[in-house]
Amino acid sequence: MGTAAPTADNGPKNAGTDTGNADGTGGAGAAVPVFSVEGLWKVFGPKADRIPGDAELTALDQAELRRRTGCTAAVRDVSFDVRKGEVFVVMGLSGSGKSTLVRCLTRLIEPTAGTIAIDGEDVRAMDGARLRELRRHRAAMVFQHFGLLPHRTVLDNVAYGLEIQGVGKTERRARAAEVVAKVGLEGMEQRRPAQLSGGQRQRVGLARALAVDPEVLLFDEPFSALDPLIRRDMQEEVIRLHRDEGRTMVFITHDLQEALKLGDRIALMRDGRVVQLGTPEEIVASPADDYVREFVRDVPREQVITVRTAMRPAGSAEEAANGPAVRPDATVAEAIEAVARAGGPARVMDQGRCLGVVDAPALLAVVAGTAGAADGPAAGAVNEEPV
Repeated sequence: MGTAAPTADNGPKNAGTDTGNADGTGGAGAAVPVFSVEGLWKVFGPKADRIPGDAELTALDQAELRRRTGCTAAVRDVSFDVRKGEVFVVMGLSGSGKSTLVRCLTRLIEPTAGTIAIDGEDVRAMDGARLRELRRHRAAMVFQHFGLLPHRTVLDNVAYGLEIQGVGKTERRARAAEVVAKVGLEGMEQRRPAQLSGGQRQRVGLARALAVDPEVLLFDEPFSALDPLIRRDMQEEVIRLHRDEGRTMVFITHDLQEALKLGDRIALMRDGRVVQLGTPEEIVASPADDYVREFVRDVPREQVITVRTAMRPAGSAEEAANGPAVRPDATVAEAIEAVARAGGPARVMDQGRCLGVVDAPALLAVVAGTAGAADGPAAGAVNEEPV
């Protein structure tokens, strides 16, 4: 997430080790992920369970599969991990399978095949009691349609999940009041949903999810029905909450700009499959195929790609010691401003060390698309001597 501070578990944004492969599995020695999904299928239609195990049928595209079997494969052999403390965005156009996927994580929709684990526990093996515990305590959903109870006040809507958990009235109202203030609705506790704007109602939905203190928040296109300005405000609210709490989030959207703004990593779906998984920078700079390339064609590269892509080794000790300093995770746009103001190269600095320098030709090459993440940081750019 663009403004989120690093967390102890997740590290800084765009510091992941994924190389853009669709499986998205973590590297060796990684901590147990919050969610781990492997080989997940959701097929709708008659005798759906025969589809995943039949190599001939799984090779068919969506139209031919429907023609031959009457089935629709909404999620097709999807694998990924969600790391603790990250914002994991699943994006794609309507019908890509993203909303079905997020509902499979807590078995609001029953998967056809594959494995889902939360903190290492098999979700598909959970009985009814464990599933209720998962949905009430560990993973809370924020939907596009707010689902507020019209006869209840803001405070009682926010406290509803706690009421379901059996929390006493005094305690749940006190906790609800704290969350109401956290999402910027202080003073509106006694209003009814009909007295609120769309953005305020969405804040109530967010507060209701936060009130139960879940390990992970699941967002299913929560802002798509909002006006652009309200939508931007809600995106900033999610960024602020993540920065303050470091809570794990899975966010579903069809909006590329929203995905780039919020996501630490993005899984881009098409026809039920993940066609690319990586950081925003990886997806914009190194699209996996023509579909992804078309998706990101109009994205301002300089606002997403970081200076690591453009930096080169310092040419001399003097160059490493002089000039404006930018962070390694600064965007190319930020570095362009620094270079333009100084009239010369900027140093990429990390904890007192000069990792390299960026100059106008290299930065303009990124903007023009003639340099990208595939090139990587300049080899040997790290200067071990503190400056």
